[in-house]
Amino acid sequence: MAANKNILMLPGDGVGPEVVAEVRRVADWLAAERAVGFDIAEGLVGGAAIDAEGAPISEATMQKAMDADAVLLGAVGGPKWDGLPFEQKPERALLRLRKDMELFANLRPAMVFDALVDSSSLKPDLVRGLDIMIVRELTGGVYFGEPRGIETLPDGQRRGVNTQVYTTEEIRRVAAVAFELARKRGNRVCSVEKANVMEAGVLWREEVQRLHDESYPNVELTHMYADNCAMQLVRRPKQFDVIVTDNLFGDMLSDEAAMLTGSLGMLPSASLGAADATGRRRALYEPVHGSAPDIAGQGIANPLATLLSFAMMLRYSFDLDSEARLVEQAVEAVLARGLRTADIVQEGTTTVSTREMGDALLEQLSSAVA
Repeated sequence: MAANKNILMLPGDGVGPEVVAEVRRVADWLAAERAVGFDIAEGLVGGAAIDAEGAPISEATMQKAMDADAVLLGAVGGPKWDGLPFEQKPERALLRLRKDMELFANLRPAMVFDALVDSSSLKPDLVRGLDIMIVRELTGGVYFGEPRGIETLPDGQRRGVNTQVYTTEEIRRVAAVAFELARKRGNRVCSVEKANVMEAGVLWREEVQRLHDESYPNVELTHMYADNCAMQLVRRPKQFDVIVTDNLFGDMLSDEAAMLTGSLGMLPSASLGAADATGRRRALYEPVHGSAPDIAGQGIANPLATLLSFAMMLRYSFDLDSEARLVEQAVEAVLARGLRTADIVQEGTTTVSTREMGDALLEQLSSAVA
């Protein structure tokens, strides 16, 4: 067995512990059946950490995240903590993880499985075979720019301020991730901004084009305004391969692309940092869906987005592409058998619990390697 990979699992709040538990079972299966060993530790994050440790994420847990080969997060937040001040809310843990780990590139695939074509709100012919990768810049832009805040003006009015700001380095490093991904996919990148009304957008377009011309001339590059991209995603989504964009637009466009697939419960994500001298990247993997407190504890949450996030971990953090494909193919096979959690149930399919979906996936994995 090769040296074990160090994973920190942060189940979090709501359905987080339920879906992360299914990943733990798959990790155990890989250790037993594929000789892929993992040293897995768990920690508290979000509301669970607030209740037990007094902060959205403790310094000790933050250090474990910094030291881990990869971090898997379930979900954070819930109405129990809505009344807390902004800086103390559960979601601040996620922002701190992204910032302190310098996870500047967020990868959000939007892929439609054949068995779920009819779950999309768009016509089947528009989404059948859809496979888009959105690369969102994650540590800059309007969410982190200064100055920011709410102030009272001399005349008594209040003013809220957020600053959209990017540097050459921030733009080029996330664009490089997009170009490298495109080389392994359809070799097409669409860079998205608002260069028609924002100076930061002008800089974004210029720097992406310059990097392309210098280092990636064989990758097809197009530019698109963010509002047009939003329209094109519902008009003709299969025109896209890799989309690279800033933090704000990436937040919105990736959620829009998510719904093309029929359910947020199906969508994984990866957030990557820069490679060090050994090639190691800090990385955080999480499902796109939230904590879903309304169904927490009922055993009906969809674990597939978290399992697909784990597959992304296998591929991007551990270079275990064959194992990643095993998990992804098992998900596809289980769906093809007509098994569904409540969020993706259709007429003629069988509704299963979170645990039963995990059971089916493990059964499929075992049959695939038998």
